[in-house]
Amino acid sequence: MSRTNVAVIAGLLAVAAMLGTIAATHTVALGAAQKQKANASVQQRAKQLAAYEASLNRALARKTPALPAVPKTPTASPSATAPQQRVVYRRPPAIVVVKHTHHRDDGRSEYGDGGGGDG
Repeated sequence: MSRTNVAVIAGLLAVAAMLGTIAATHTVALGAAQKQKANASVQQRAKQLAAYEASLNRALARKTPALPAVPKTPTASPSATAPQQRVVYRRPPAIVVVKHTHHRDDGRSEYGDGGGGDG
């Protein structure tokens, strides 16, 4: 291999190494920026949640208003309570299905016209 080819290959490898280093540096910088952005959004959301939690705690600390009084109704004596309903179960009528089947009993002879004729 000639010296020129070796020099060209060495130069190309040096340029590739330099471009790779630059790309890696940019990638690390992008990751750091993204991490800072993520931290800022997490902090903002944490602040919103803390404010919401404080509002819930304030709502819990307040007393609930008193319930209105129950209106008075005439009460019946315990012995005059409504009788318990009686449940009567009535079965539905039976459903009868008649299916006609032939039992070879329709008036015809089983062995032909019968009779033992001699002739």
